[in-house]
Amino acid sequence: MDKQKSRAHIPGMKQKRQLKNYRERRDFRRTPEPAGEEHGRRQGPIFVVQKHDARNLHYDLRIEVNGVLKSWAVPKGPSTDPEQKRLAVATEDHPMEYAEFEGVIPEGEYGAGQVIVWDTGPYENITEKNGKSVPADEAINHGHLAVWLEGQKLKGGYSLNRFRRERQEQWLLGKMKDKEADPQDDLLTRQPQSVLTGRTLEDLRNGKETKKKE
Repeated sequence: MDKQKSRAHIPGMKQKRQLKNYRERRDFRRTPEPAGEEHGRRQGPIFVVQKHDARNLHYDLRIEVNGVLKSWAVPKGPSTDPEQKRLAVATEDHPMEYAEFEGVIPEGEYGAGQVIVWDTGPYENITEKNGKSVPADEAINHGHLAVWLEGQKLKGGYSLNRFRRERQEQWLLGKMKDKEADPQDDLLTRQPQSVLTGRTLEDLRNGKETKKKE
């Protein structure tokens, strides 16, 4: 095996390539965001939704795939109504450590503003084609991903469907019609707080200290 091929099989090499864009955009001497070092294996794949008040308030949906968090910015946030399709703009892959990041990104840095972990939990890839399961990375490449979420707030089936390829791919995020669907629930307004600390974005702006939920 030549050196080029052997390097491709070194653990973490693929993740480092995937996180190149993430790291180039940030000055880790200033931002409290994680740089993305080696991490231990989890029992199963997770998802996280972070509420992020940057230039515009939005929600960042992140789904663990092959050791990184595939990410989409959802301006209006996820909905529990199957009739509501939400724009989701693909962004750079994030490191696994970002799943627990909560804090204030300083002015002048990429994504400056307050961030809380609005929801998180395990997920299952339920994407199928012609009756056969499709791996999550292949599903994303093909432009259709279906997942079952078991978050503290979001539950049930959701789908991501790409409809436009540009510098930043545009997708639609939609709730599936299942027992967890609820067209009447304004979940974003009803539960604005972090699932990790109980804080809101306003608490961060006011300098409230982190306090882990019991």
